[in-house]
Amino acid sequence: MPTRKTTTRKKTTSAKGKSRPSPAARRTKNPIELPDGMWERISQKAYELWEARGRQDGNALQDWLDAEEIVMEEIHESRE
Repeated sequence: MPTRKTTTRKKTTSAKGKSRPSPAARRTKNPIELPDGMWERISQKAYELWEARGRQDGNALQDWLDAEEIVMEEIHESRE
């Protein structure tokens, strides 16, 4: 019968004994604001991508990132 190896991970902290700051603490104090209507355009495009994929759940982040790319490309093309 094969044996199963188990490993344990030691919880590490920084040299001063403090843990890492939370993600909220690492955020910038002044986040970049999107131009008027851009959030809505990205949201609509992400919804369209979700529908085109057959309304499957589990890809919301990828849909949003793809939608951002598409919208940014549309804006770039319209300025040329």
